[in-house]
Amino acid sequence: MMKTNFWSHPLVETAGYFSVVVLCLIVSMVLFEMVTKYNNWEEIKNGNLSVALATGGKIFGVVNIFRFSIQQHTSLPTMIGWGLYGFTLLVFAYWLFEFLTPKFHVDEEIEKDNRAVGFISMTISISLSYVIGASIA
Repeated sequence: MMKTNFWSHPLVETAGYFSVVVLCLIVSMVLFEMVTKYNNWEEIKNGNLSVALATGGKIFGVVNIFRFSIQQHTSLPTMIGWGLYGFTLLVFAYWLFEFLTPKFHVDEEIEKDNRAVGFISMTISISLSYVIGASIA
C-alpha cells in the first residue's frame, strides 16, 4: 500500500487552493474598493444594480484568473504570483476603461446606477480575465 503525503492529498490541496484564492479575492476586493470612488458594498446594499454588476464582474474576473493560474502551476507561491499579476492587469484594464471613455466617468455612471455602464464594466472584467488567464504560462 502506497502512503501519500498529507499535504499532497487532493482534498488537502483543494482546500489549500480554495483558502488561498478566497484570501486573495478578499484582498483584491479591498483594493478594488480603494480604486473606486464609491463604497461598493454600501451601494449594493442599497440596491444599486450597476455596482453589483461591476463588482460581480470583478469577482468573476479575479477568480477566473486564479483558476487559470492553478491549472498552469504546481507550486502555491507560483500560483499566487501569477494570480496577483493577473489581478494587477485586471486593475489596469479598469483604469484603461475609464481612460477610454472621455465623454463620461465610469465610476460616476456606475454610482448613479447606469446599468449599461455597469454591464459593460462587468463584461470587460469577465472577458479580459479569459485573455489574461490564457496568457498565464
